[in-house]
Parts: sequence; C-alpha cells; structure tokens
Amino acid sequence: MTIGFLLLGLVAGALSGLVGVGGGIIIVPALVYFFGFSQHNAQGTTLALMVPPIGLLAAWTYYKNNMINFNAAGIICIGFLIGSVIGSRTAISISDQSLQRCFASLLLIVSIKMLFFDKT
Repeated sequence: MTIGFLLLGLVAGALSGLVGVGGGIIIVPALVYFFGFSQHNAQGTTLALMVPPIGLLAAWTYYKNNMINFNAAGIICIGFLIGSVIGSRTAISISDQSLQRCFASLLLIVSIKMLFFDKT
C-alpha cells in the first residue's frame, strides 16, 4: 500500500504542478476507488496532506517565474480558512453517500462548464 500511496502522490503532484489540480480531483477519488477509503476519510486525509511544505515547493517554481498574485492568494487563504471549517463541519454531519454525491456533482458541473462554456 505504501508504494500505491507514493504513486498516487507522484501523479497528483505532477498534475498539480501541471494544471493546478491534485488534492480533491485526483487524490480523493483515488483513495475511495483504489484504496477503499470512505468519502469522509478520503477528504480528511487529502486535507491533512496539503500542509504548507507541499504547496510551498510547487509555488516556488511559479514564484520564480513571477506567476503568483500574492494579494489574491492572501485573500483567498482567509476565505479558505473560514470556509474549510464550515465545510468540514457540514461534511461530517451528512452521510458518506450524500457527501460522495455532492463531490461528484461538483466535479461534473465544473467539467461541463470548462468543456462547453466560455469563461464568462
């Protein structure tokens, strides 16, 4: 299982560096479908692994190329901190099946929007 987790991390890390996704879109479904995690456990595990060292190493490359808006990042971070508490408290209060459906619905909506509609 250690090798599987390492491979998952490598794939998610590469995709995160490439297109800015990894945690929710790659790791959560992989933990559920390939490793047998519950939706709650997969989401909690993913949140736990996204501590600063991971983000800092990836962000450093973007920083060196002047591709970070620190003002936006700081403001989003404040909202993210507050939202993550609200979201996690809500998530643990609903069933695993309902949480999985919410997650899948979000992915579906985002993918349809990105595939078929303009940015506006």
